[in-house]
Amino acid sequence: QVRLVESGGCLVQPGGSLRLSCSASGGTFSTYAMAWFRQAPGKEREFVSAISRSGVNEYYADSVKDRFTISRVNAENTVYLQMDNLKAEDTAVYYCAVDVYVRDYASALLDAYNYWGQGTQVTGSS
Repeated sequence: QVRLVESGGCLVQPGGSLRLSCSASGGTFSTYAMAWFRQAPGKEREFVSAISRSGVNEYYADSVKDRFTISRVNAENTVYLQMDNLKAEDTAVYYCAVDVYVRDYASALLDAYNYWGQGTQVTGSS
């Protein structure tokens, strides 16, 4: 079983920056694709970004492309989400997720992910 703990969420003014972290324990982190999803009040959970196990391939939702950057440090069992030029519509609870099946890519599908963190709140507001 893999345990994920997110951190870094807070209140940020529109246009500001924030970095989320997700620390994993259990399993073999370097073999897993990782992803970030988010859920705004009254909305379904949606894909934000994903990264392949090696870190070579990155995937982004159109709404965050060119503003968010995903990265991972396998030696630290950690995945990051750098969020720049934040907008009010980025307000949501952000969840880290892991796909424990060995793949050479990272999926954007919610059902591909087996374990989830508890989430961290990001609020873009002045």
